[in-house]
Amino acid sequence: MEVIVLPTATDTASLAADIIEQLVTRRPDPVLGLATGSTPGPLYEELTRRHKGGLNFAHARAFMLDEYVGLPAGHPERYAAVIQREVTEPLDIPAGSVHGPDGTATDLIAECERYEQAIIDAGGIDVQIAGIGSNGHIAFNEPGSALTSLTRPKTLNARTRQDNARFFNSLDEVPKHVLTQGLGTIGRSRHLLMLAGGAGKADAVAAALEGPLSASCPASVVQLHRHATVLLDEEAAAGLRLREYYADIWANRPTWQPL
Repeated sequence: MEVIVLPTATDTASLAADIIEQLVTRRPDPVLGLATGSTPGPLYEELTRRHKGGLNFAHARAFMLDEYVGLPAGHPERYAAVIQREVTEPLDIPAGSVHGPDGTATDLIAECERYEQAIIDAGGIDVQIAGIGSNGHIAFNEPGSALTSLTRPKTLNARTRQDNARFFNSLDEVPKHVLTQGLGTIGRSRHLLMLAGGAGKADAVAAALEGPLSASCPASVVQLHRHATVLLDEEAAAGLRLREYYADIWANRPTWQPL
């Protein structure tokens, strides 16, 4: 687990984009894991800027982290629609190459099993983008999620619904149920790229990175990942005890060490 603290969210987005750019230029068939929410927005904007400058995503495939249950296909806050607006169309990734769980499926359990297998059949995810919730959730794995869990339906925590209400007209419109990749699913990715910004995430970041490995803080599963890069701005890193050590590692990073 490499923790990198940079001055601003713009800086973390730029470094995250460097990691994605290395992947899509190196591999003939890169597989990206896409997250939604406010955190990855600057990253997607930076990738769009680079795409306009010539970075090609036409050969990329992508899998979404999660989806609301019950939102109709045309709803603007359905995550499939959000990813289409913020990623698929700006980066010119073929629509058929971007996959997500279907929150309108009749049999949600079967849909989760199908989606889990689809990720495996694609050869797994090369770089999984993720944020962290203010209560320590990652994707929609709320506190109490099993550390080895797979894609499944979940009931949202009240705090998560309140945090997401800003995307809807009211709290009542926020769905109570979702489909989400599990912590075990995320753990199979070859590279986990976690981003966090702002003082509101500082407590969750400290618990995830320096607290005990616990289902009570699902994002602490990052401690188990074989290749995790955590990019934080100064405010999100404010609660870290090892802040100076992380800075020293970054300042003395050898040139031969890949991101």
